[in-house]
This record gives sequence, structure tokens and C-alpha cells, in this order.
Amino acid sequence: MAQFSINASRFDPYKNFKFRIFWVGNTVPVAGISKVSSLKRTTEVVKHREGGDPSSSRKSPGRTEYEAITLERGVTHDKEFEQWANKVWNYGSGLGAEVSLKDFRKDIMIEVYNEAGQLAIRYKVYRCWVSEFQSLPDLDANANAVAIQHIKLENEGWERDYEVVEPEEPSFIEPS
Repeated sequence: MAQFSINASRFDPYKNFKFRIFWVGNTVPVAGISKVSSLKRTTEVVKHREGGDPSSSRKSPGRTEYEAITLERGVTHDKEFEQWANKVWNYGSGLGAEVSLKDFRKDIMIEVYNEAGQLAIRYKVYRCWVSEFQSLPDLDANANAVAIQHIKLENEGWERDYEVVEPEEPSFIEPS
């Protein structure tokens, strides 16, 4: 059972701008991720009523669905997004070889860091695969923006990694 610590000196919630994404099994973070959509799940409500109770219905949980996650990053020479997207559908690869059924799914980890750069929270997302890939955005000669590519990841669930405990935050005050 994981031990939980309480950092009594921290009152502020964690910020949403310090994070990294890892493909599970890889110790190097995915390059240049600038935005990750939210982790969201929805459980259907199943309504039913008992035969002797005509005035009200009861509710119980039904199927749980996990929303797709979108990862965005600036366009670079890194080919990881495109190579992963090509495993789902590789145009021109030949009849019977368009889909890589063996390894088109990956588990990913989303890590959130505190302001001091210490790991605070980690989520594991299971059996992800690319359902949408945008290699280039609209190009506009009059714009002044970074070219962003994105992948949309379908997944079969996620969970928080409770092995990650709240970090002891550093202090810049000298002890007396």
C-alpha cells in the first residue's frame, strides 16, 4: 500500500504548465510537447424502476468511456508522431501491410511537476493508438506563429500512479 505524505506548507494547487510525456519503456520524454488535452472519463447512467414503484426510477452505473487525448507540439524534424500514426494506416505500403497490428498501441505516462521541477503527479494511460494525425497546420504567409502538429490518442483507460508521493519542496531560507 502506498504511503501518502502531506506537505503542510503547500496551499497552492499545481500549475498546468510544467509537464512531460513519456512513451512507457522510454526514459527520454517525447520532444517538444506544448499542450495535452484533459484526462476525462464518463460513466453512463442506467435508469431502471421497480415494478411496484411507479413514481420514481433508480440509477446505477453503466459503461465507462475514456475521451481521446490530444498531444500538440511544434513541427520539427522529429518523426515520432508520424511514425506512430503510420502504424495505424500506412498509405502505399501494400495490400495487407497497411496496419501494424503488433505494435500500433502504446502506453504513455503524463507527469506533472511543481514549480521547483519536482515530480508531483503521474498518470498512466493504457493502450493508446493514433486516431488522428495533423502533420502541418494551415500555412499563412501573413501569420506570425509556430507551426503546430498534433495527434489524437484513443485509449482504454488511465489511472493515477500512487507510487509518486508529494515532494518535499525546497526552501531558499537558510536555517538558523
